[in-house]
Amino acid sequence: MSNQEQPESATSSAHGLQPEGSQAEGSQAESSGPWYQEGLNFTCSQCGDCCTGAPGVVWVTDEELQQIAEYLDKPIGEIRLFHTRIVRGRVSLTEYENGDCTFFDPATRHCKVYRSRPVQCRTWPFWNSHLESPAAWQRVCEVCPGSGTGTFFSLEQIEARARQIDM
Repeated sequence: MSNQEQPESATSSAHGLQPEGSQAEGSQAESSGPWYQEGLNFTCSQCGDCCTGAPGVVWVTDEELQQIAEYLDKPIGEIRLFHTRIVRGRVSLTEYENGDCTFFDPATRHCKVYRSRPVQCRTWPFWNSHLESPAAWQRVCEVCPGSGTGTFFSLEQIEARARQIDM
């Protein structure tokens, strides 16, 4: 994540909801921007929790599958055959019975294709569903140790990520 800005004066208190120097909730004047207009904090802790757990979907495009195939030096057909499935008319990565992503390595707890991971993974946790409200963001912070801590993301950076995929 080398193209991200480092915090100038942000703290990780309240799970990144309140940058240092901003007014406390309820004391600021009505604003026209989103609740996270002062930015949020996130640094991937490489815990692997977002790659495991309850079953779900990781949407992938043909271009992303091609990038994964090239990264793994495998034919695209092999990637499609062994690592994708159709869900509601769209292509998703497969997962193991326990919910682990097909590219999650349980021994290292790391992603085998991290440098070529799909946009859905690259934009975590800045999905529209997580940005709906402070409560939605708080729920993410409770399950993701990197959410609300570390690198400061400005409103513009958050919205740029959220625009990449509607989750």
